[in-house]
Amino acid sequence: MTLMTMLGAVQLGAAAACVVVVLIPMVMAGWHLSRNRILLYCGVLFITLAVCLHLTPYFPSVSDFVTSVSSVVVFDHRSTCINLVNDIAWKVKPNVSLQHFNPTHNVSSSLNLYEKRWDWSKSLKHDACDFQKLSKSDASDLLNGSWVVVTGDSQARFFTLSLLNLILGPQTKRMGSVRADLFKRHSDYSILVHEIGMKLDFVWAPYVVNLTNSMVGLKTKKSYPDVMVMGAGLWHMLHVNNASNYDFALRMLKSSVVSLLPLTASASIKSPHLFWLGMPMLINGMLNTQEKREKMSDRIWHAYDRALGDSRLLRQTGGPLVLLDIQSLTWNCGPRCTSDGMHYDLVIYEAAVQVMLNALLIESHQSL
Repeated sequence: MTLMTMLGAVQLGAAAACVVVVLIPMVMAGWHLSRNRILLYCGVLFITLAVCLHLTPYFPSVSDFVTSVSSVVVFDHRSTCINLVNDIAWKVKPNVSLQHFNPTHNVSSSLNLYEKRWDWSKSLKHDACDFQKLSKSDASDLLNGSWVVVTGDSQARFFTLSLLNLILGPQTKRMGSVRADLFKRHSDYSILVHEIGMKLDFVWAPYVVNLTNSMVGLKTKKSYPDVMVMGAGLWHMLHVNNASNYDFALRMLKSSVVSLLPLTASASIKSPHLFWLGMPMLINGMLNTQEKREKMSDRIWHAYDRALGDSRLLRQTGGPLVLLDIQSLTWNCGPRCTSDGMHYDLVIYEAAVQVMLNALLIESHQSL
């Protein structure tokens, strides 16, 4: 007799004993209750529940089924929340505190004419995801001991500034030197936040091929960041102006990213959290040169956006990267959030940082 047969016999015997010990006395009690229909129904319900309760431990498949269903529900919840995490609503209104603004003093300060507030859209699904704006303390706890790499163009630089603003505090003396070093023209930047053991590297990479080279470098060194944010497209649109070429470059990047990911789960090699920093909406009439207005038209922008979708780089199209939807953020904030139709107010990137942090909470099964 095999072990499985013996176990089956034991389960069957236990179930039979349960029937004799529990079911027969209850049936007899039910017979006495049969004179009263209401009491009979209550008795039958009680007997059924009692039998199920006693039999369930002897049939592990029932418990396994319940567990599997629970797992599916959790998975669906995570997937749904990742899809909703970019749903940001804006309230943009005149800044009443600026009564004596002089536009001749500083063109960029025109952005301060409007007060910009944002929050996640309101619905039952959004509320169930419990999206939250993380404080300095919360963000520090989440990124404690992490290596974060942000690579890309000027948008990635603004994103890096917003993340460090949150971690270090925007008014600290340290942020003054951070801004000066971070915005040195076309240069990389690194910082170690000793208080939480977080290392952050910004890598200047204006073209997708530069992103691919960064991936190859990481793989060669067998050194993998915990969080990686990347994005490029504006320089390619202006200086190459070929959506098909951009599509090809994105497909090469995807292959490089996929090869970076470990094939199996390992305690020594953890898969990094990967994000794509999308391109902003371009407001053609506000672009500051004729070349930009011609090469960065709405038609070209949409061709580049389609190339991103066709490349299947993003999680929503079966790829490895979670989208930080700058397109949606800039579109909903509107022209009052940009001074030149391309570069947007820092509040856009502050929102993008919060989107990333909430996505990290979802992906890592954490909560505040």
